[in-house]
Parts: sequence; structure tokens; C-alpha cells
Amino acid sequence: MEGILVPIAFFAMIAAIFIAPRYFKSQERQKMAETLRVAIEKGQPLPPEVIDAMSSNVRNPGLPPSPQRDLRTGIIWLVVGVGFAALGLVISFEEPDVLFPFLGLATFPTFIGLAFIALGLLNKKKP
Repeated sequence: MEGILVPIAFFAMIAAIFIAPRYFKSQERQKMAETLRVAIEKGQPLPPEVIDAMSSNVRNPGLPPSPQRDLRTGIIWLVVGVGFAALGLVISFEEPDVLFPFLGLATFPTFIGLAFIALGLLNKKKP
């Protein structure tokens, strides 16, 4: 029974890490929208601070990513790849057959990181 519950709990935890913040942010947005709706229905003017706060969290998808953001993202992906390789190395002390699959798994985030770093460095040289 433990062999089934541990993987299920692991994947449920990963799902909760990604789903819970989105759910709570959605709830916060709904409460803010309801508050604004009631204020508008009562004829109260919206302060400029509220309008600025509402528009500050909005991303503009038309803007190109900055070189600094590309470099940061690339470094994070690169470190994730190195982490997978290190995990494979550590586990291989007990289980030697694990090293090569983990190294193979580590290549994906490593190359993604290298691509982001290259984009960040190439975009810096543009005027």
C-alpha cells in the first residue's frame, strides 16, 4: 500500500504547488471585481490608486522578453539540469544503473538553459 500512496502523494503535492496559488489568486480577483462592481453601482468614483493597482499586474504579451529575464531564466534552467545530473550521481553510489538515465534527463533543462542564456547574450548586443 505504501508503494502506491507515496507516488500519489508526491504528484498530488506537485499539483497542489501549481494549482493552489492560481486558485487563491483567482479568488482574490473575484472578490476585488465584486467590490469594484458594488462601488460602481453605488456611484462611487474609483481612486487612481485602485486603477493603477489593477493595471500593474497585467502583463503585456506583445513586449519582447528582456535580456536580463532571458539570462535569469537560462541560469535557472541550467541549474535545474545540473541538479538532475548531481542527483543521478548521488543515487548512482547505491544504484549504478541510475546515472545515465538521470544524465539523459538532465540534458533537456540544461540545453533549454543554454538556449535562454544565448538569447540573453545575443539580445544585449542589439541597439
